[in-house]
Amino acid sequence: MTLSSSPRPERLSIALYQPDIAGNAGTILRTAACLDFAVHIIEPAGFDLSDRALKRAGMDYLEMAALIRHVTWDAFEQWRRRQGLRLVLLTTKADTPYTAHRFTSDDILLFGSESAGVPETVHSVADERLAITMAEGARSLNLAVSVGIAAAEAIRQISVHS
Repeated sequence: MTLSSSPRPERLSIALYQPDIAGNAGTILRTAACLDFAVHIIEPAGFDLSDRALKRAGMDYLEMAALIRHVTWDAFEQWRRRQGLRLVLLTTKADTPYTAHRFTSDDILLFGSESAGVPETVHSVADERLAITMAEGARSLNLAVSVGIAAAEAIRQISVHS
């Protein structure tokens, strides 16, 4: 894993708020390495970042991944504000579909933990709140799948408009 303090400005950034499941984080890091986006993990995580499941899911792609760790939400927020990035929260509590949003390279896509999402204090500071539309009665998608869906759309839009 490449630990970095600042990803390239044109690189899409994904942030995981206190993720619970090492396998999901590993899958997201592998996807990030393949699609060239940065991943921010806002701690505490529900697993050790050297966890075997993280490594198994990420396979040999972890060395290629741009991973930035933030020890707290406040540390992440200070970093984000200094960078001038727009916080885009993907949540089941939003009315706007992610496909209606115009993504830019100044967006950082935030995803909550698998067990609890994000607290209201995080909801309240998000610049945008977006949902991935699901079938009636469905509660939520797997975190890694959600990140892949949103990241693919953001990358598509950014490449079209740049």
